[in-house]
Amino acid sequence: MGVQEALTELETRMFQFLFKYPGPVFTKGRLVLLSAWPAWLLPVLIVAASGGLALLFRWRLGHSETKLSGLRVGAIWATQSALLALLLLLLWQPAVIVGELGSHQNIIAIVVDDSRSMGIADSEGKTREAAAIAALDGGVLTGLQQRFQTRIYRLGREITPVDSPDGIAPGDIATHIDRGLEQLARETGDLPVGAILLLSDGSENSTGLGGSEIGADALHRLKERRLPVHTVGFGMPEHAHDVEIEDVSLPASAVANARIATTVTLVQHGYAGQKTTLTVRDGDKAITQRDISLAPDGRLESEPLFFPAGSAGAKSLTFTVGPLPGEESLANNAITRPFLVSDAKRRILYIEGEPRWEYKFIRRAEDNDPTIEIVSMLRTSENKIYRQGISNPAELAQGFPVRAEDLFGYAGIIIGSVAADYFTPLQQQLLREYVDRRGGGILFLGGRSSLSDGGWGASSLNALLPTFLPSGNHNFRRNPAVVELTAAGMDSPVTRLLDDPQKNAERWRKLAYLADYEDAGSPKPGATELVDLHAGHRTLPLLVTESYGSGRTAILATGGTWRWQMSEALGDPAHDLFWQQLLRWLVAESPGPVSASIPVRLLMDEGDVQITAQVRDRTFQPATDAHVSVHILGPQGVDALVELRPSETTPGQYQAEWTAEKPGAYLAEVSAETADGQSQELGRDLVTFQRENGVAENFHTEQNRHLLEQLASETGGRYWNPSELGNLPRDISYSEAGISVRTIKELWNMPIFLLFLLGLATADWLLRRKWGVV
Repeated sequence: MGVQEALTELETRMFQFLFKYPGPVFTKGRLVLLSAWPAWLLPVLIVAASGGLALLFRWRLGHSETKLSGLRVGAIWATQSALLALLLLLLWQPAVIVGELGSHQNIIAIVVDDSRSMGIADSEGKTREAAAIAALDGGVLTGLQQRFQTRIYRLGREITPVDSPDGIAPGDIATHIDRGLEQLARETGDLPVGAILLLSDGSENSTGLGGSEIGADALHRLKERRLPVHTVGFGMPEHAHDVEIEDVSLPASAVANARIATTVTLVQHGYAGQKTTLTVRDGDKAITQRDISLAPDGRLESEPLFFPAGSAGAKSLTFTVGPLPGEESLANNAITRPFLVSDAKRRILYIEGEPRWEYKFIRRAEDNDPTIEIVSMLRTSENKIYRQGISNPAELAQGFPVRAEDLFGYAGIIIGSVAADYFTPLQQQLLREYVDRRGGGILFLGGRSSLSDGGWGASSLNALLPTFLPSGNHNFRRNPAVVELTAAGMDSPVTRLLDDPQKNAERWRKLAYLADYEDAGSPKPGATELVDLHAGHRTLPLLVTESYGSGRTAILATGGTWRWQMSEALGDPAHDLFWQQLLRWLVAESPGPVSASIPVRLLMDEGDVQITAQVRDRTFQPATDAHVSVHILGPQGVDALVELRPSETTPGQYQAEWTAEKPGAYLAEVSAETADGQSQELGRDLVTFQRENGVAENFHTEQNRHLLEQLASETGGRYWNPSELGNLPRDISYSEAGISVRTIKELWNMPIFLLFLLGLATADWLLRRKWGVV
């Protein structure tokens, strides 16, 4: 027995000597007074006795030659009052009523975790599973069998009864503690189960990587049956030398060749300050990598990564942190995420109020972007419009759209130097609904007739703007101004010209000066200022973005970014790259008529997946009478067609449940058509997801003591260290589950009371003797 175990045993024995009963009697019992006298009389007598002592002291000190200070008098009075209060309490016969399991009438369910993480050898070459079996064979199982009936279960993905612990081996690919306990409580509903003993490292995979909570359903069922769960934890609380990826924040999809911003969260122990490499791979091909310095031990660190989305298709990206010497586990150094890249063209409507260089250079920048198509209308004179990029002669022939089905077909809108009153009240209403309901994006450019100079601050569209515009209409300036990234701009994929943040910020500072700008005012709460401009002694926002309703809006308060192309070296990509990234951001989250989604794209050890589709008509109103289906392709020839049913609560929403039986990547195409007999297609959308088996057990392999303690606390059990199990067979009997009886434990003769009586009497005598009032 080690020093810690000896101290624990000594503390337990000392507690029971002083208080007569083990701790669970007091934590689970209810205090009562056995005397026939009414309980309310006890505090009355205590107060009366204390008051009588106070009066007695006052009378005696008034007729005594000994003079005591108020503090000394108070000390003697407090000691004697406490002595009288304790004597009165003992006269009322205090006791504890506690539920106790009947001997040999109840079942103790012994649950042993047999998942793969229990096969880890933490110390002395012994695995956690071996330590759990040794704990049972070391007297716990025999002690329980002397008092109760026992049933033994193995717990992995599900819970299964076994004849003895000897046949349990750590090989299951997942641990579902909450589901297993819920199943146990449900299947033993007609049996007198008095308590559950769980031996585990606390690994819980029901919620994906590193689940840290027990599900509410499992806790509810256990509490409903008053089943206490006593947990025994195995495994080290933390690794001595290990680096682990905790999570990767990656969008579900992107357009081809887009620049993707992702965040890798990791934690390490034993390698603080050392350097390693983060790498993103698509199959065997490395897309990007970055050297990082590791944070202090145990601290979560988030590392940003930027990489090109590449060509269209469903991909499986692997994020890897380089191995370091002496790592205890390399299986947690990599995480895989499904990712969908689309080559569908997004059409942007660009309306410009006057011929200017900015118009030409924006269109030229997007000529090299295969994912963006600009449809433009340039007002060349009062009643003339020059159209470019139209799909047919009728498009925009009557000017700016006046019908929702025409305007909502664009994924984004750019409004150049155009006054607000150019748009009719109906068109202004459509623009508001375009962002708020349709979920589109609008970019406002600076110019002679833009923003405050174009009357936008006083228009009904003012709410769409991400800034509070300044007053007046003389805020457009044809003066030079230089640009600089803000802190938010340094982290934004919109303004990422170079991967290195510091080099990127320096590149922005070296861009050619702007020849015009407009005062855009101050950003609204919730808006993000990405780029500032410096004009003389003034610093003004240049690029500001904001989420609004279901969509997004932005202001670029200049018409002069074309100088970045004309003034830089031939072939410099800064201007074109900025505009491509800005317009991809503008349309990135603009949904189509059919939007498919999956709550969890990475399925850990189980294949149940819910596919949801939001279906809208051409005006982006919910389509409540559509016929919606999903075509699923998967590994090893999986090919399924599933019908989606309408949601009972959300108009236009359709749902289906499906099970991915085989591990691997899946591609699901959701299609919707009208159900009015004409079968007109409303739209399609693609989603991808992936099932992985046995991966979750590689992460968070240290003991999850928090989960085990929470489970025990919530159900009325106790968390035990393996070294403390000597008293478990006795303490586990205090339970109100199964067949239990309420027993009365008298407290008046506890040794602690006797010690208090002797201590108070002795203290009173010593104080009075010292101060001469014996």
